[in-house]
Amino acid sequence: MTLDRKRKTKDPCHECGLHKSLCLCHLIPTLDLKTKLVLVIHHRELKRTSNTGRLALKSLKNSEMRVRGEKGKGPLDLSDLLTPNYRTLLFFPSDEARELTPNLVNESSLPIQLIVPDGNWRQASKVSLRHPELKNVERVKISTPNTADKHIRAEHFEEGMSTLQAIAHAFAAIEGFDVGQKLNSLYQEKLTRTLRARGQL
Repeated sequence: MTLDRKRKTKDPCHECGLHKSLCLCHLIPTLDLKTKLVLVIHHRELKRTSNTGRLALKSLKNSEMRVRGEKGKGPLDLSDLLTPNYRTLLFFPSDEARELTPNLVNESSLPIQLIVPDGNWRQASKVSLRHPELKNVERVKISTPNTADKHIRAEHFEEGMSTLQAIAHAFAAIEGFDVGQKLNSLYQEKLTRTLRARGQL
């Protein structure tokens, strides 16, 4: 069970998910980059105030969200993302995934489109299985262990981290250290304010 299921944020900011007294929206950077982020989010994540993926969307101008698993709607089709204008990568640590490094990025002159599944581990793992249009999309991963002693949600794997943390690592490899640092700083602020709201700081 993840930590956020035990706690419901009262009167949350609809943008950052924190209690309005702890809102961090004024700290969200505006990053206009060549790399495109596509967040494929499970519909249940939209209601979770602990979600961090949406903060990445608000930070990155070249980004979009696709919602999967909504009742009454057909299967989400992502085939329109497979465009020759981008080198499309699926960001998920499957067995065949390659380590996302600057050397991998430099293999092509095309800008990168990074597809990132967002949800719990089970929900996110189904993106590559339930979307046959992504069958031939190259998988990439970040294997950096998460050594932090505090998390927004419980992590069950050594490399487990929040969506925003993972995106920060990925964009550091693609766009450079400074971009990754700005996204990671936003995550750290979200973490600090979340723990403060829970009385854990």
